[in-house]
Amino acid sequence: MKTLIFFLEEPSAQAMLQGLLPRFLPSDWDIRYIIFRGKQDLEKQLPHKLKAWKKPDCTFVVLRDKDSGNCISIRQNLIQKCVNADKPDVLIRIAIHELESWYLGDLKAVEKGLKVKNLSKLQNREKYRNPDRIANPSQELKNLTERQYQKISGSRAIGVHLSIDKNCSISFNKFISGIKRIVK
Repeated sequence: MKTLIFFLEEPSAQAMLQGLLPRFLPSDWDIRYIIFRGKQDLEKQLPHKLKAWKKPDCTFVVLRDKDSGNCISIRQNLIQKCVNADKPDVLIRIAIHELESWYLGDLKAVEKGLKVKNLSKLQNREKYRNPDRIANPSQELKNLTERQYQKISGSRAIGVHLSIDKNCSISFNKFISGIKRIVK
């Protein structure tokens, strides 16, 4: 059995992925999640965790928020850490600006998951057509849902409804295409 290991900066990413991934991953893949206490912890421990992993047939994915950082610098830094750990084939994906951008890219999923009426009608507004441009997507999502969105429970509720092929977030689509490429 092949194993897909996700290195995640926070538990909300795991909550979302547990609802999303089973809908398109082949059943012969085992999924594991390594959760860190924020991006600094992820970056500090990543090389050690990768070097220590000895099980064969494992593929690694690092998912980190961009927040206010420089996407190219963040990605290059993570790539270098993986190379230094003798694992150059790790898939690195950056959620721009935050994981919540992915949710804003599929307001229908937010509407279904959080049971907030009429959100999907907003998807055609300019700012939601490219949610990766929204500087503070978590605050935007809280405002849109009248504070119903909470990081972990909201991610769990939304993740099972996220469309795999109809999301307006470019960083979400790159994440999905990278995972699909791995499992082919």
